[in-house]
Formats: sequence, C-alpha cells, structure tokens
Amino acid sequence: MPMETTLDLAALLEKPDLDAESYRALKEAAFATTESLNRFGEIVAGMRRAAESGGGEGPSAALKTGLCTLLVGDSAKAAEYLQKARPGALRDYHLGMALRDLRKYKEAAAQFESAAKAGWDRTDCDAQRAECLILSGETDAAARLIDGMAGEGSSRAAWHYAKGRLLQEQGRLEEAIASYEAALAIDADYAQAMFHVAYLFDLHGSDDRARELYYRCSELPYVYSHALMNLAVILEDRAEYQKAASCLRRVLAVNPSNQRAQLYYKDVLAAGDMFIDEVQIKIQEKRDAVLDIPITDFELSVRSRNCLKKMNINTLGDLLRITEAELLSYKNFGETSLREIKAMLAQKGLTLGQNADRKKEPASIKPAADLSMFPDANPEVLSRPVAALELSVRSRKCLQRLGINTVGELASRSEQELLESRNFGQTSLKELKNRLSELGLSLRDSPKGVVLTEPEMPPADA
Repeated sequence: MPMETTLDLAALLEKPDLDAESYRALKEAAFATTESLNRFGEIVAGMRRAAESGGGEGPSAALKTGLCTLLVGDSAKAAEYLQKARPGALRDYHLGMALRDLRKYKEAAAQFESAAKAGWDRTDCDAQRAECLILSGETDAAARLIDGMAGEGSSRAAWHYAKGRLLQEQGRLEEAIASYEAALAIDADYAQAMFHVAYLFDLHGSDDRARELYYRCSELPYVYSHALMNLAVILEDRAEYQKAASCLRRVLAVNPSNQRAQLYYKDVLAAGDMFIDEVQIKIQEKRDAVLDIPITDFELSVRSRNCLKKMNINTLGDLLRITEAELLSYKNFGETSLREIKAMLAQKGLTLGQNADRKKEPASIKPAADLSMFPDANPEVLSRPVAALELSVRSRKCLQRLGINTVGELASRSEQELLESRNFGQTSLKELKNRLSELGLSLRDSPKGVVLTEPEMPPADA
C-alpha cells in the first residue's frame, strides 16, 4: 500500500496541469500514511529547490509548488509561487487563502472574487470574502454580504461558518458555536468550523470538548497545524507528553521551519524530562494536605484541645514540629494530655517532634503589582485585565495558574518567575514580552530600552 501511495503522489504531480479534482486526490494520497506524508515533504522540498534554482519557473510548476507549499503550512512561500501561476479558479482561490493567512485581507478578498468569476463555488468564495471583511474590522459590510447569501446559502456549511465568524466577532459566543455546529451538521469535515468551535471551547475551559474537536481536525486529509498545536497544549497540560510531542512532530514533518511548533516541541520535551519531579511534587502536596488537617478534627479531650490552642498549635503539622519537652513545659499541660496526643499520633504512624527541624513556612502570598515600579506608566494601563491583551490559549492558562490578573501584576514578575511555572515556555514568554512592549512596559528583569521583535503572526484561523 505505501508503494502505491508513493506512485499516486508522483503520478499526480507529473500531470501537466493540476485541477481541483487532482488537488483533492493529492491531499488524500499525501496524508494517507506516515510514510506518504514523509515522502510528500521530500517531494515538496525538491519542487521548491527546483523553483528557486530556476528549474521550475513555468506557470504550471509554480501552481503545483504553490498549492503543495500551502498544504504544508508555509503561506508566505505559497503566495510567492501562486502569484507566478496562471490566473484561474483553483489558483485564485488558494492564493486568496494564502493571502488571508498573511493578514492581507483586501488582497485576499479580491482573489476570492476572481475565483468565483472564474468558476469556483460562489457561496464558498463569498463566505471567505466575508471572513476577510470581519478580520479587517469591516463587520457591517460582512453582515450585509452574509445576509445577502442567506436564501441560497442557508443550506451550505460555508454560509453557517461565515455567520459563526461574524457572531464570534460580535461577542455572541453561544450563537457562534451554534452556527459552527450547524456547518458541521451539513459537512462533518468542514475544517474551519471545526477549528473555531474547538478554539471557543478551549478558550472557555471546556477542554474535553475542545480536545475531541482538535482530534477530528488532526484526522483530516492534511496537517492542520494550528489545531495540532492547540491539541498539544491541552495534552501537555494533562501531562500526556508523548501524545503532545507526536502532534508537534506531525507539524514539523511537513514544515520543519515552523517556529511556533519548534518552540512548543522544546517545551514539551523539557516538561516530559521533568515528569519525575512533578510526581514527587504531587506526593509532597498530598503530604502537605495531611499536615494541614486541623487539630479540631481529632478526638482529644477538652483539656488537651485548650492547651494546644493556647500554644498556637492548630494543625497536625504544627504538632509534629513540637517536642515532648516543649509541650510539658507549658502551664497546665501534663502527662495525661501527653499520653493522649502520643497515642493519637501513633495510630497514624507519626511521632511528636519528628519535624522539629523544619520551621513553619509562612503562608504564600501572591505578589501584588508594585505600581511605584512604573512611575511613568498610565495607571489605567496597569490596571487593565490581562484578558485584554488577546493572548493565546496557552499563555492565558499559564497566567491563570499563576494568579496574574492585571497588566501591572504581569509586568511586576520576572522572566525567571514565569519560566518556573509548569508548561510556561519560551513561546509564551516571547508573546508576553511583545504584548508588554506594545504598551511601553517590560517584565521586571527585562532591560529598559530594549527593542523587541514582533511575534510570529499566526494565520487567521489560529
């Protein structure tokens, strides 16, 4: 079977002209097995080398190279090749997709209109145009376009998807989810609807539902990079490091230069190496929970309880840090109370004073933002919620775990403090530093005046 798949790939790419049907068959053949995927990656790399060396400059070769490059997630290169191909429905539609992913929304919308005029499905093209309008902030124009499609389009997945994007932009999230699910009821493999409903569930804490939908995206006949990366984040949060790494390897198999996938992969490998430490942490947390049991939960005499209370011994942990001699030195504490307490501890395999060498740790306090650190900053900016920064799902979850709620609290932290948090890696750090830089702020340990590079901008469906 793998041999046949390889032959299919070669035969499809040797065709003088690639049409829509051939392109669909190419996707199915390329992503059928791990072997065919690896082979496809090699073929695409060879096509790109040929194009760059001048050996594949013809319009037909440019079309094939552009379409295949788009399949492996490199929208910038795909647009470059497709612009050299002859205009036509197939070329114009996919050039529109590449330009949309590059956030060139007006140019993308023009290509979708050209594709429709050249014979590509009008409803599909108009739905993509509507999304471009939404992403460029022209929601009123998008609403008019979507309303105009309603009669014929209401039975099409593309129309329900476009409506969902508009509702999502308007903050009507429950209605948006309903529209995306209506699209999936018509076409169960409509990738964009599947990804966006998964993203909304993911963003609002419904990890199980999001994971299910991301898995469905991952089973489509091409590598949906953003779905795989978001799925990897969920799996990493669940300490399923091997599965998370597998998702990221699939992305890197077709696009080794994907910087976000590279950084995520390093984070997952590092987290996997720390797995034993995490187990130990969990064991310690269980022990700490036992030590925090209040003395009032134990069956002690009133006399013993009162003595312990006056000595400020409130938990089992406090009791294990005090010795027999210290108890007996306290007024009104006698041998009877001592025997009672020792017997109670013995039932639990514990003894008085066994933790006497461990000082009681003060209760942990979440550091609040020290606004004096930012004398030139706008107080309104510092008090702005971090949710307003429009961070990735991964970064939002990390900040939630750290109890960071405002921009000021974030800027008060150091890089080291953030990186010590579980699953917080260089990708999230870079994103946060760039968001703060846009506001004229930096993390506590970041040197002043450093100009930070712009973060990699993910495609529109990220």
